Amino acid sequence: MKLVVQKFGGTSVATPKSREMVLKHVIRTKREGYSPVVVVSAIGRRGDPYATDTLLSLLEEVGGEVPARERDLLMSCGEIISAALVAALLNAKGHPAKAFTGGQAGIITDDRFGNAAIKEIKTDVLIDAVKQGYIPVVAGFQGITENGDITTLGRGGSDTTAVALGAALGAECVDIFTDVEGIMTADPRIVKGAHILDTVTYREVTEMAYNGARVIHPKAVEIAMQRNIPVRVRSTFSDSPGTLITCGPERLITGIAHIPHLAQICIKVPSDDRSVEVRIFRMLADAGISIDLINLFPDLKVFTIKEELVEKAVGVLEGIGVIPEVVRGLAKVTVVGAGMRGVPGVMARIIEALEGENIEILQTSDSHTTISCLVRDEDAERAITALHKKFEL
Repeated sequence: MKLVVQKFGGTSVATPKSREMVLKHVIRTKREGYSPVVVVSAIGRRGDPYATDTLLSLLEEVGGEVPARERDLLMSCGEIISAALVAALLNAKGHPAKAFTGGQAGIITDDRFGNAAIKEIKTDVLIDAVKQGYIPVVAGFQGITENGDITTLGRGGSDTTAVALGAALGAECVDIFTDVEGIMTADPRIVKGAHILDTVTYREVTEMAYNGARVIHPKAVEIAMQRNIPVRVRSTFSDSPGTLITCGPERLITGIAHIPHLAQICIKVPSDDRSVEVRIFRMLADAGISIDLINLFPDLKVFTIKEELVEKAVGVLEGIGVIPEVVRGLAKVTVVGAGMRGVPGVMARIIEALEGENIEILQTSDSHTTISCLVRDEDAERAITALHKKFEL
């Protein structure tokens, strides 16, 4: 029994025409001698009747805080609708299929509603369905606690569902179908010369995803890497093989990723008062504010947050007697390359590229596989294009 997990995103199941393309891929895989296990996202995006964001908008008329358990129950509905619909369409085409919620598919999670972690997957039900000749169609993004409560896995949860199922089932590979041809060297809407990467390593694509390349969720890639499962990112709307994510040789530079709409927070503190530093980061964490591009000096703390969280962060900081300096309208542009570790000259080439475009670098941060530069939003596209050209991507 050769299993292949196929995940289809919201745009893939949004219209009758796109759903026909989904059926085409699934049926072709079956005819090629594989047993497909299908994972689906909610239909469409915000504004579409059953999209997750549309369902969440129903809660806006509710006064006060909605309990997390009930919120997850509502959020899980979009994927269930997709699963039932795709299973019905496969049956109508003469290919027996069964729809499953995440819980029915055996996905057991902890009880962190809204961002649950998968604890185990009981595969008996899905394997029995395949042996009986059915194509299982699983609602992504969700699971169930040991007490029977429905949970959701956080943004990108359908990718996580697909890869976790692939690992549990011992699948030959996991195909992530989306509305792009594969993983590209940069955003093609910004860089005309951006092109599809035939292959990338798990580490390379994880860094690209964490730094703004929204093709596959990094949590899903990490699961695939741990279990060494090949993952392909493909387009629902073509027969292109897409990008294969697997082990392999790592490039010096793989691509350029970016995250717009950030704000820089600068805080001057007495160098002899370490307790201020502790209070700053503890209070921000308790308020649920994630920080990035962190540079700490004895008398200065600098970091970035999402621009939409500025007012909340300023309120938290002023509440402990700290007055921050805030610069809005910024973007993080990141050069990703798992092969850059120990190679001299990468930072020099980045500075040369940005200096050549007269782009000011407000802050930097680096790891073994990335170098990030904070620039102004209006400079971001020129920065991405210049770096793409500098590294001959």
